[in-house]
Amino acid sequence: MSLFGRPLADGDRLEVAGATVRLKVHSRARRVSLRLDRTRREVVATAPSPRRLAEAVAFARDRAEWIAARLAELPQSQDIAPGVTISLFGQPCRLESASHPARFMAAGDDQPARIAARGEGEVFARAVTRTIRRQALEVFAARTAFHCARLGAKLPSVTIMDAKGRWGSCRSALPGKPAAIRYSWRLALAPFEVADYVVAHECAHLLELNHGPKFWAHVKALVGDERPHRAWLRAEGARLHAFGG
Repeated sequence: MSLFGRPLADGDRLEVAGATVRLKVHSRARRVSLRLDRTRREVVATAPSPRRLAEAVAFARDRAEWIAARLAELPQSQDIAPGVTISLFGQPCRLESASHPARFMAAGDDQPARIAARGEGEVFARAVTRTIRRQALEVFAARTAFHCARLGAKLPSVTIMDAKGRWGSCRSALPGKPAAIRYSWRLALAPFEVADYVVAHECAHLLELNHGPKFWAHVKALVGDERPHRAWLRAEGARLHAFGG
């Protein structure tokens, strides 16, 4: 079977019931299966081998109603508009219209934190998103320095990203270059403790580039029991990725 003028391959995508279905080959899979990737908002059709990808396509089409139902369960995108209150590191933050360039104002005097920006529609939304990204980078840089000091690790470079598949990444030092850590700016929309867990997780990778016992011992020393934070991200991650979507 071919949908693209060539044999089906791992990574190919098609549309079923208004959803993107991504084909995946997994040699350890025992059968053809479907699952919803809530973060990427797509369905993954897995086959044990490339020759069974056609079977995975047919299975996805047979399960169109299931796919439509799973899509309906995904969180809807949140509007980014004046008057909306969002959560920023677990604290309320009100979005306001202004005549000046976008600005973050910390909470105080019985007022919640605010982001004020000019423009309407997409212009306003982009300005707010840029401001959130700046706040995220500031917080992540500070928390990275804090955790690195506790670990006795050299401070890496810190940047932000908008990857769909991961909340953070760590690259070890290279000749003439420090280690580098990248964080998803969308973690700013999570509770502070959850975002801080991700920072601790990536900082622990500076000492252990694996997920072995020593790695998790470092994480626990920094933030305690990490399981509630991981569970929160599994349950709420799709909502963070839907923000402004």
